[in-house]
Amino acid sequence: MNRREILKAGMGSLTAVAAGLPAMGPARAADWPTKAVRVVVPYAPGSATDLVPRTVLEQVGHDVGQSFVVENRPGGGTTVGSNQVKQADPDGYTMLIHSNAIVTVPAIQANVPYDPVADFSAITPLGNVPMVLVVAPSKGIKSVKELVAKAKANPGQINYGAAGIGTPPHLAMERFRLAAGFEGQLVPFKGAPEALTETMTGRIDIYFAPITPALPLIRDGKLLALTVASSKRASALPDVPTSIEAGVPDSDFDFWVGAFVPKKTPRDVVAKMHASIVKAIKTPSVQEKLGKLGVEELIMTPEAFDARIAKEAVIAKKLAKDAKIEPQ
Repeated sequence: MNRREILKAGMGSLTAVAAGLPAMGPARAADWPTKAVRVVVPYAPGSATDLVPRTVLEQVGHDVGQSFVVENRPGGGTTVGSNQVKQADPDGYTMLIHSNAIVTVPAIQANVPYDPVADFSAITPLGNVPMVLVVAPSKGIKSVKELVAKAKANPGQINYGAAGIGTPPHLAMERFRLAAGFEGQLVPFKGAPEALTETMTGRIDIYFAPITPALPLIRDGKLLALTVASSKRASALPDVPTSIEAGVPDSDFDFWVGAFVPKKTPRDVVAKMHASIVKAIKTPSVQEKLGKLGVEELIMTPEAFDARIAKEAVIAKKLAKDAKIEPQ
């Protein structure tokens, strides 16, 4: 046997061996998950965007037999945690939990290190979280009509909280303020718990808060709910009118919490993650827990959710322009 024949025989043996091995490369849906999944939440603990995924992913972990380890990575108006996921391996073992802020922050902030459409693949929303406009009872404001009248009588004197620049509570407030036709002063905070505390003390006049952390304070009478920003009334606060019902047209703003992965994550893995999350959301015990948090069901296919992200990115840029918010 000459040299060429030896090499040909050797290559044939290697080909035969390779044919008997499992395919190598990115994560495969058939195997996922074989280890713990890292879940990055770019918000402070206790926020709606923290509590909702913990509720859902605990059930997912139980169903698939692996842990979903939640890491809070606030900072940079949610860009710190988001960028960490963008740079992670697209293997199905790093997940980002975000809100509308994934598109609103790039519309507000300069030099955001990610593109919401190009850098992430959407899995599904985990739920819709109505935002409620709250005020301390000591302020003596009992309705949207009274609030708007006071704000117009004292131009620029009303201050309002927001959990970061460009976040959904911020843009919900800007949309409401522009529609109602009054000026005010923005006071940004790191997260909802801090903003709610300052609103209870009266140092902040009003705050559009995610319903999840605000609901216990409303039920205890520590805060008064004036309106909800969502397009329909919140089931947890059925007597509180929407902002449109309260007389402010074109002021609605829906706030969702959703799951994402790095863009190049294999589509079959994304599909399996979607199926696992939807199964968990549909579990009666999870639905009961989400209901107590004031979360409304919102499920979409990965493709539909991707399309919504692209559409909302355009809307966010227009809203930022209308509100004359300069990039920070």
